[in-house]
Amino acid sequence: MRRTSFPWPARTIGLIMASLMAITACGSDDDTGSGSPSASGSVAEILDPSDWDAVVEAARGQTVNWYLYGGSESINRFVDETYGPALSQRYDITLNRVPVADTVDAVNQVLAEAEAGTENGSVDLIWINGENFSTLKEAELLLPAWAEAIPGAALVDWDNPAINLDFGVPVEGQESPWSSAQFQLVYDTARMSADELPRSYAAMKDWACAHPGRFTYIAPGPGAFQGTRFVKGALYELSGDPALWKLFDQALWDQWSPALWAYLDELAPCLWREGETYPKDENELHALFANQEVDFTITQAAVGPGSLIAEGLVPSTAKAFVFDANSIGDFNYVTIPANAANAAAALVLANLILDPTLQARQIVPENGFGLGFAIDVGRVSDPAQRAALDTAAASLGDAAAPADELARALVGDAAAEYQDLVEQGWRENVSGGL
Repeated sequence: MRRTSFPWPARTIGLIMASLMAITACGSDDDTGSGSPSASGSVAEILDPSDWDAVVEAARGQTVNWYLYGGSESINRFVDETYGPALSQRYDITLNRVPVADTVDAVNQVLAEAEAGTENGSVDLIWINGENFSTLKEAELLLPAWAEAIPGAALVDWDNPAINLDFGVPVEGQESPWSSAQFQLVYDTARMSADELPRSYAAMKDWACAHPGRFTYIAPGPGAFQGTRFVKGALYELSGDPALWKLFDQALWDQWSPALWAYLDELAPCLWREGETYPKDENELHALFANQEVDFTITQAAVGPGSLIAEGLVPSTAKAFVFDANSIGDFNYVTIPANAANAAAALVLANLILDPTLQARQIVPENGFGLGFAIDVGRVSDPAQRAALDTAAASLGDAAAPADELARALVGDAAAEYQDLVEQGWRENVSGGL
């Protein structure tokens, strides 16, 4: 799907707010402020996540339209083969996976329907990132107070700031975790040994300039968050303290961004094609790595490149590693628009995602998803479910980065406002307008 831009900036919400107020006024006889109407009344009147039996009954026969990134065939297949049958067999719900090139496409759909006063929206569930969550939350276009009320929420460690904050934005029950991820690099053990690996951004620049053309990274921008995350990690190292970036501070950005652009400018001539062009997404970078045009690719998966190996996208000798510090990781989430036409089915799907058996399935390399658990394994009391989780964790294999190295290097992502600054600044200062 081709990315389309919306005719106003993402955080310009005056018209949207006015429309939302009109929708709410039309759909509710009281002044609860509880959300936009569904097919037969306000969400608050129809759905109470604490009355789960009623939610499940309301969801039967519905089709849930799940908008999510469509660029990964393995993730598409995992969603279709895992959640589709489970929804159908257990709940008589049909899954309609709607692939998008960028999450902003789904956000723009929600914004457009709110501005038009659409009561029964076409988007039921979104695989959301922090920046776009912030946009919809600020516009009050998300279903409120559900994520900690569904049954599966009992398995989530909501006290963990890595979960209850998303890009520094309080989640406040408006999105539910799906999985966890951490930025990692991938190398080929047949080409180099572990003691040759660069273990910092400074060392990576030295390595790249000693091996011209053998390294590159994904161009930061919409639909390429891995490239943005790589650049933010460099900002962390240069500033010396990842904690500085948890809350937005324009003065801090003004202080450190020149050093960031200087670092990337110095790196550029040493890159693949001398930095005149950059891979547009992870699939292109994987292909360069597999064809031995470059010596590194990236992954966010708990299994490292395990799923990529299973698909034949990278060599069987590929293995993940991290720098000694500044490896950005987080949880990723699903969220429900306030005007979702099939909100009941969306709640059931969000809850299904937290099922320990399916959580176990998602990290097994051959299943093609490969991201980490969203739930706290220690909260799972059922012996069979716990055994499934433990067995899955033990199946990660040699391609995965050592767990102690991942834990030691892990840092949280920056506040959402830095996302646009990094992407726009990179285009203006590094890419030559690419």
